[in-house]
Amino acid sequence: MSTDSLPVELKYWPIKRYMDTYKKSVDNIEEFWEQEARKLDWFSTWDRVLDWDIPFAKWFPGGMLNASYLCVDKHLKNWRRNKVAIYWVGEDGEEKTLSYLQLHKEVNKLAAALQEMGVKDGDRVAFYLPMIVELPIAMLACARLGAIHTVVFSGFSSQALADRINHTEANVVITADGGFRRGKIIELKSIVDDAVKDTPSVKKVLVVKRTGHDIEMQEGRDVWYHDVVRHQEKTVPPLPVESTHPLFILYTSGTTGKPKGIVHSTGGYLVYINSVYRTVFNIQEDSVYWCNADIGWVTGHSFIVYAPLLNGASIVMYEGAPDYPTPDRWWQIIEDYKITTLYTSPTAIRMFMALGEKWVKKHDLSSLSILGSVGEPINPEAWMWYFKNIGGERCPIVDTWWQTETGGIMISPAPGIGLVPLKPGSATFPLPGIDVDVVDENGKPVPDGVRGYIIIKKPWPGMALTVYKDPARFKETYWTRFPGAYYAGDYCMRDDDGYLWLLGRADEVLKVAGHRLGTVELESAMVSHPSVAEAAVASKPHEIKGESIVVFAVLKEGISPSDELAKELRTHMRNTVGPFATPENIYFVTKLPKTRSGKIMRRVLKALVAGQSIGDISTLEDKASVEEAKQAFEEFQRLTKK
Repeated sequence: MSTDSLPVELKYWPIKRYMDTYKKSVDNIEEFWEQEARKLDWFSTWDRVLDWDIPFAKWFPGGMLNASYLCVDKHLKNWRRNKVAIYWVGEDGEEKTLSYLQLHKEVNKLAAALQEMGVKDGDRVAFYLPMIVELPIAMLACARLGAIHTVVFSGFSSQALADRINHTEANVVITADGGFRRGKIIELKSIVDDAVKDTPSVKKVLVVKRTGHDIEMQEGRDVWYHDVVRHQEKTVPPLPVESTHPLFILYTSGTTGKPKGIVHSTGGYLVYINSVYRTVFNIQEDSVYWCNADIGWVTGHSFIVYAPLLNGASIVMYEGAPDYPTPDRWWQIIEDYKITTLYTSPTAIRMFMALGEKWVKKHDLSSLSILGSVGEPINPEAWMWYFKNIGGERCPIVDTWWQTETGGIMISPAPGIGLVPLKPGSATFPLPGIDVDVVDENGKPVPDGVRGYIIIKKPWPGMALTVYKDPARFKETYWTRFPGAYYAGDYCMRDDDGYLWLLGRADEVLKVAGHRLGTVELESAMVSHPSVAEAAVASKPHEIKGESIVVFAVLKEGISPSDELAKELRTHMRNTVGPFATPENIYFVTKLPKTRSGKIMRRVLKALVAGQSIGDISTLEDKASVEEAKQAFEEFQRLTKK
């Protein structure tokens, strides 16, 4: 896409510094990453930069450090001790503020309490918590002891929680009595009670009082968080751990097969996210940073907790839904806390597009200086709406691509070293130290303008150590498709200027009459119509074509569904993508089924139109969205049979 629609000041930011830095970094990755590693405080330095036995990397072996020390203790040595570390906003309006000194105190209290429970170096501790301050406190307390944490997203079912606890053999679970979501109490403790019926490793369940409603407490196993931390007074020294010591296990959620427990190291991971956070977000001492992901996902691990606190940033945490109790809740938070950096998902942006600009215009967003996008490719229309309405046409958008397995951002504009000209919808270029290529089925680089598979050709410090208890799966899933290179499983294309365009998952592909079509490509085409705010593309079996395309579309405010509009949208898809991309059916809905992390659950829609079971929807944000989609589908079927 051309940059012609951008203001002059965004077109001509210097590119040379970025390109020079990048070339030098990939020519000698060990030298580059050693320089980045020296920006952290280590208890003792490493013996070597890298041991690389494909596909297993050990970064900075022999080096000793501690994540809790780096995120908290080191800031107590200077003026940051009294700087705000966390601004927390509850859905019910409650607010808390923790300075770095106060955060240090709370982390030590919990670390001491966990020690009393017998938690030690190498033990696993599971968390099933809402977005409250006790969650990052618990992560840092475990890291302080050398314990390995596994955060389970609080939208998962009791069975999913039990599976993860059993796989890690966690001996302590930290949860809350409940959490608030859209004004309702989510019964977290009762879900944990169901889960731990079949988890023999669990000895203690530590419960944070958040909602205050009545819950059952099992004597001898369950203890209140406030009871065990309030009497703690000792300082727990941060345990020096080896660079390759696991920091956390985080399970990827897939539609098929059992989830993979991705293991991230301490040293390599922290070096990596510390580096890319500064490069991408250009954080300053007076920055107020808000990533509104959930800590249950890797975005929350890397860019709510560890990277911001490593850098001594002031972060904002929000407990609730983005449009509750009113659609301007986010914009009110930005105005109240004078947030300078907003990092969010394209799905959220498109949701706000559908609600209209009036909610944004009620608030002063002039504090913002950088906008970020994460989670999936952002379509150009959403990019421009975000740039214009949220950023006031003055804030660069850092469109980021990365994965749970990569640990941190891999491809993105980089304001911290010289921002390149931006193209709406493109994540631009790889970050320093990341050697990217786009290849065909045989691993050969594809020409510019041709879709291929994105691969990473050299190791990087943020890469996963392995899949927990299953190194063979780690090798098979990520490193055998293109030997010696990391296979991300995403489609990508380079344009004539070398910019990278991410085109969605290679496994989210429809095959219509021999044409392989990515869902992101089709959804972007649908959303490019001025009447459509959001779209989800699915397929259903077709006797002749193999699969046919169906679209669930959310219209912009003030636009009414009609047969004429459906016909117009089919013509638009035909003209935009090609005759083979013409949808067989278009269903109009007011919301799409999404996870609480904002990802569209396309498999649910596909199952619905195919008449199959929709399976587990425990991570769904709003189950009414499935019912609405089902009703739209059934009504269409009824009308077409008349």
